[in-house]
Amino acid sequence: MCGIIGYLGDREATPILMESLKRLEYRGYDSAGVAVLELPKNGDPTRTSVTKSEAKVDTLIEKLESNMPSGRLGIGHTRWATHGKPTYINAHPHTDCHGKIFVVHNGIIENFAELKAELEAAGHEFPSETDTEVVPHLIEANYKGDFLAAVRAALKRIKGAYALAMFSSDDPELLVGARLNAPLVVGLGEKEYYIASDITAIIPYTKRVLVLGEGEVAAVTPLGAEVSTLDGVTIKPKIVHVDWDVTQAQKGGFAHFMLKEIHETPEAIANAMRGRLSDEGLISFREFDVPNEQLRNLNEVVLLGMGTSLHAAMIGEYVLEDWVGLPARAADASEFRYRRPTFGDKALSVVITQSGETADTLVALHQAKARGALSVAVTNVIASSAARDSDGAIYLHAGPEIGVASTKTFNSHLVSLYLLAMQLASANGRISLERRRELVQALRVLPEQVRAILARDKEIVKLAHKYSKYRNFMYAGRGLGYPVALEGALKLKEISYVHAEGTSGGELKHGPIALLDDQFPVVAVCTASSTKDKMVSNVHEIVARNAPVLALVSEGDRSLDGVATDVFEMPAVEEASLAILNTVMLQLFAYHVAVKLGQDVDQPRNLAKSVTVE
Repeated sequence: MCGIIGYLGDREATPILMESLKRLEYRGYDSAGVAVLELPKNGDPTRTSVTKSEAKVDTLIEKLESNMPSGRLGIGHTRWATHGKPTYINAHPHTDCHGKIFVVHNGIIENFAELKAELEAAGHEFPSETDTEVVPHLIEANYKGDFLAAVRAALKRIKGAYALAMFSSDDPELLVGARLNAPLVVGLGEKEYYIASDITAIIPYTKRVLVLGEGEVAAVTPLGAEVSTLDGVTIKPKIVHVDWDVTQAQKGGFAHFMLKEIHETPEAIANAMRGRLSDEGLISFREFDVPNEQLRNLNEVVLLGMGTSLHAAMIGEYVLEDWVGLPARAADASEFRYRRPTFGDKALSVVITQSGETADTLVALHQAKARGALSVAVTNVIASSAARDSDGAIYLHAGPEIGVASTKTFNSHLVSLYLLAMQLASANGRISLERRRELVQALRVLPEQVRAILARDKEIVKLAHKYSKYRNFMYAGRGLGYPVALEGALKLKEISYVHAEGTSGGELKHGPIALLDDQFPVVAVCTASSTKDKMVSNVHEIVARNAPVLALVSEGDRSLDGVATDVFEMPAVEEASLAILNTVMLQLFAYHVAVKLGQDVDQPRNLAKSVTVE
């Protein structure tokens, strides 16, 4: 969850660290800090300047600007608290007993208590409450003049998840990075190098990125970056070219990243289809090129995700069963990891994760692979852990998503799952050429249909302002509308802190309806579907309890005129397309409610973009 940046080069490190930490704010954090190895002056001994803030990066920058450390090597960090409250002393970087080794860390060290007790018995002192602090002390305990060897020896003792950037004042031309179950990349510039938890932090400086694998260590010197295992075996690194433009990580004139990214949905949807969808409805995934014979051999599909990705999985479940006729089930990855799976080597495991680093989803993926299941990661991040650990990948190509609450990537996930369903349906002979062509047409016009919803923003603002006075919401739907309702409720509570819960229309009478009164509005997804009439009946039941209703209906549908408090008409299109269009409308609704309430929609409290711990 935390943001990491490290720099070694021939420029001043501090400004680069500050700029990069600003770009990493979107990941969610509560404190920040930097350590810079200062250039010695007048023969003085080398010293490291450490600056921390128990608040926002801007506060850290104010401190740095008033006393700017000068040096060519440094590390920075934004912390999302796990062990220890967000205080100055718990903020990273952390150091050893002698103030020579400096470390920033993302992840959780599961055996830190055991290691800490051992180190304390040996005389080490720990001023912070963090698990991270054992790392510099463990390196110190193994240090015999070779910093890199000490790092490797220390990391062999650590269990859990880590992305680390570190240096020692005894070795002023060495920056070390290491990763296990948490993302870390090395940026390769001109005579300068970067270590970062996120490509977004370094795209203004370089487009060449070295992606570290599990249990790998990068030793960065002025001569370049060398990658090795914890045993010291040199590895040929994987270098990728990132084609994101720096402007993609900026607001582009929008008030918030979230609004910008909602408006990027049409292009994101088009990118998810580009080069993959033929006129005849045949699907080609370059990174998931599986023979039809193998696809025909599948007997079920398991879709794994968390949060927004779980809602995408639920929609994928409906579509796969409908189009392919295969048993499909969406599963909460955090619960799945503690169950005993019943599927075998004829199952397809689809892991859905925007970052490709979601801890619970990765563990669930490994469980599925252990049972012999074919696996595919649907992710936005090239060479992420999910992509590397799966048998194949379906990349969203949605570009960076800075807002913590997922928007465009949710819809890219849906399009990707639709394409996967079409591929499986074709392989199994379950879909006619005529039907494939219908779906091709529906998908290709989808970007313009989303733009049409975005063009109605003023209507949505008016509704959002009207409903922003309420403190409780129910979202309800049936069929594909049910996970859309869940996602709509999630967006509202994530960014506005207003209580909202989602339910199926049929479930209303089994408990949730007890909550309803004239201060508890319901957002009802009533667009065209095989269960639309049932949902209309549910709205009548809601209205009978005096609850206000904002209903999404298909264009020309008059069944709720005079019944619902407000009606918002959606295009009369393919039901799978409606899931995306309805979602975009509800994203805008949540956004405008939150803005009306004065909330920080890009960095909602207590949340992080990439959840890399359980």
